[in-house]
Amino acid sequence: MIICGIDPGTRATGYGVLDIQATSQATLRYVSHGTIKPKSEALTLRLKEIFLSVTEVFRLYNPSEVAIEATFHALNAQSALKLGQARGAVILAASLLDIPVFEYTPTEVKKATCGYGRADKGQISAMITTILHLPKGMLTSPDASDALAIGLCHSSSRRLKELIQ
Repeated sequence: MIICGIDPGTRATGYGVLDIQATSQATLRYVSHGTIKPKSEALTLRLKEIFLSVTEVFRLYNPSEVAIEATFHALNAQSALKLGQARGAVILAASLLDIPVFEYTPTEVKKATCGYGRADKGQISAMITTILHLPKGMLTSPDASDALAIGLCHSSSRRLKELIQ
């Protein structure tokens, strides 16, 4: 099963693609990651670029599920609104392709990845590199690293739900 984690943002939207192999041990395999950096200054055009680029990623990797970072409380209301619009572009792209979307708070993602809800981006990147057995220095984008962490969080959440059932 392919999972696509998304870390939305209007200036940079990270994505991470993981493959869960359904075995008795449920192995997790890295597939790809990247960062979508809209070129336009106008917000409406950036949202369009995000929508089109994410749609292309979804079509390329054909994920069964998408995991996205949930809205959090921002100190700046304007930033929170813009983030919500970027999230909306991603959720719309997934829903138009009939891909279920799951949301996780930043704290949930950090706990699932690092075991600590206040981990910084460097700690998250280091743990993702270790967990997915990636070469050091491969994750240069914190947005893509966060997206992989969101995908990893979803993978853990799915596994736990399966075990409970």
